[in-house]
Amino acid sequence: MSREILDAMNALAREKGIEPEKLMVALEDALLSAYKKQPGSAKYARVEIDRETADFRVIELIIPERLEAHLIVETIDEATTIDPETGEMREPEDPEIDPAKFEQYRDQIEERDVTPGDFGRIAAQTAKQVILQRIREAERDMMYEEYRDRVGELITGIVQQSDSRYTLVQLRERVEALLPKSEQVDGERYDHSQRIKAVIKEVSPSTKGPSIIVSRRDTELIKKLFELEVPEIADGLVEIAGVAREPGYRSKIAVISHADGVDPVGACVGPRGSRVRMVVSELRGEKIDIIPYNDEPARFVAKALSPARVREVLVDDAAKQATVIVPDDQLSLAIGREGQNARLAARLTGWRVDIKSESEFAAEEAEQGYGEQLEASGRCAAVMSNGRRCPNASLPGSRYCGLEAHQALETAVAGANQALETPVETPVETAAEGPAVAAPAVEAPAAEAPPVEGPAVEGPAVEAPAVGGPAVEGPAS
Repeated sequence: MSREILDAMNALAREKGIEPEKLMVALEDALLSAYKKQPGSAKYARVEIDRETADFRVIELIIPERLEAHLIVETIDEATTIDPETGEMREPEDPEIDPAKFEQYRDQIEERDVTPGDFGRIAAQTAKQVILQRIREAERDMMYEEYRDRVGELITGIVQQSDSRYTLVQLRERVEALLPKSEQVDGERYDHSQRIKAVIKEVSPSTKGPSIIVSRRDTELIKKLFELEVPEIADGLVEIAGVAREPGYRSKIAVISHADGVDPVGACVGPRGSRVRMVVSELRGEKIDIIPYNDEPARFVAKALSPARVREVLVDDAAKQATVIVPDDQLSLAIGREGQNARLAARLTGWRVDIKSESEFAAEEAEQGYGEQLEASGRCAAVMSNGRRCPNASLPGSRYCGLEAHQALETAVAGANQALETPVETPVETAAEGPAVAAPAVEAPAAEAPPVEGPAVEGPAVEAPAVGGPAVEGPAS
């Protein structure tokens, strides 16, 4: 073989982006296939090519009969399969020993040089087909390795064809992806030569190259689009903490800032809404609500229900359930069309959200009683300066949370109740001289605290005045 063959193989490797060694191995396999096409060829053989001079040798492997029988049995055991129709074991008709197994028994195998003087036309054609096949396999492996680690990545492609089952998207030359019907957004049309963005959902190998599945419904698409449009997200200053989406209709994203002075919502909206408008345009008019993330569940749930205004949120940490109280005129807005707003808020926060109007909640509160409602909710009974209930959970055995000011309220209430229940003894004085006649002690009836209709008011402890009975003068003795 001439040196020109090596130069051609190296040039082909550079053009296709394939390692030269892979092409040399493919050439050895091609020459071996060509040799076996000749009459009188050896049953077991291998081909070696000198990487410097391009000279090749065909070496016959002389295998002892016992070793050959042993290797054939191993090959049959490994290649035996179960027939899916009959359920019976199916053995290969013409088992071929893997050449890699010959290396394990190389000390028992004799070798002999049987290099032919020349190959015939049929043998040369076989060699050509094997080389082309190996080149295609190497290209498929390269494409699979390139896209295997890109799952979840945003890609841009051109629509090639579209039908009722799937849409074919060309990513680059000789690389195509499938957009199945299940990953398409309802109502979207994909016209020929249209440029679209999608995220890679799955990559798997196949005989025709890597099978790449892309998606337009995945929530990762919104994250990647905002990362493309918002530099603060790409730099890590702002993070998208969660996404809830109903493709084609509405999405809610929760954002959090990791840098002082950076407004996460303003960064995503952009100057005059330019950034979020680009994302909405790519999603073809899908509405997007951007809310700030909050570690406090009550505040997070209240923000997640935007654009509705929330009056109060009662949280149950154990059951991860939040009861949201909204003004009567905001009830339909909080629930949304067919429950969409409430559904997205529940997905975003991970809490079960129960929305009630003020009038409905007041009616239930009047029926059950305020004290019972507090005990059932497990929430702090203090009312803050803004007139809203404290959103924190109450401590075990207490009606208030762990804040010092709220615990002081419980101490004050307990002291006032104890003072009201303490009996008072009143001495009786005589009007004339003589031995004092003591009148029996008169116990004032314990004054019961009036029922409290509203929540406890946060503030300093107030001492209740002592309640005593009136002074009684006895008759002159």
